[in-house]
Amino acid sequence: MAPVIPGFDYRRVPVADGVSLNVAVAGSGSPVVLLHGFPQTHLMWRHVAADLAADHTVICPDLRGYGASDKPAADADGDTDADSAAYAKRTMAADIVALARALGHDRFALAGHDRGALVAFRAGLDHPAAITHLACLDVLPTLDMWDVLHGTTAAVGFHLFLMAQPPGLPERMIAACPDDFFGHFLDLWAGDPRAIPAEVRAAYLDACRAAVPSIVADYRASAGVDVDHDRADRDGGRRLTMPLTVVQQDWGAALGYDAAALWRAWADDLEHYTVGYGHFMAEEAPADIAKALRGLLSR
Repeated sequence: MAPVIPGFDYRRVPVADGVSLNVAVAGSGSPVVLLHGFPQTHLMWRHVAADLAADHTVICPDLRGYGASDKPAADADGDTDADSAAYAKRTMAADIVALARALGHDRFALAGHDRGALVAFRAGLDHPAAITHLACLDVLPTLDMWDVLHGTTAAVGFHLFLMAQPPGLPERMIAACPDDFFGHFLDLWAGDPRAIPAEVRAAYLDACRAAVPSIVADYRASAGVDVDHDRADRDGGRRLTMPLTVVQQDWGAALGYDAAALWRAWADDLEHYTVGYGHFMAEEAPADIAKALRGLLSR
């Protein structure tokens, strides 16, 4: 049996035609939705979620295509039409707004890590009336990410380029050794491997092994339709209007960019923190992340 967040109730919530999300819910008070990253599930929030549930309604879903949530088929021909791509962040963000509404919340705070942060970013742009506060952990907006990856330093993001390829080869390559592929990132990106205990690591690998096509489709969308959406918003001057907190490792020093400046171009009300944790910061430093989120919610 897969691990769960103790004290949380689990349910499946329909959010779109043929798509239901697995979600853990606990607490009472103003709602906070927490979105996981790659190669994880909602379990990555287990410590932070328990902390916030003391005085908030905390909602932790598996994103579509991940964990125990539904995994709709992506466009087999690689079509990235803005409104039809199954794993466009616009589509995934709409899932989260629909989820919150199904649970009785028209407005809510939203925090995401890694892939979940990209979904949260898109939700903030597309649904500003629904998102009261926004937090993005250890990621850049998709358009900025592609802009800063160049030269030999781009090797750190080899998986981005692999999964951007047309359908077929990436899925077959990753499915041939999924535990090696996904485990590579759990090992490489963890500043403190003890933060992901064996049973949680096993749950992550089990979930990823069963979701190779949808995970690849999620990443492929970030090299196509998601870039188109970001570029249209940047060219049109669309910005995040709610309070935003960003917590990141100092990748800018290695890759030659100013992360805070990149985020400032998108946000009217930004607090940006550079930290020394590994990538899995909600598991490695949960007290600090909970404190940052509480600070955000007080703004």
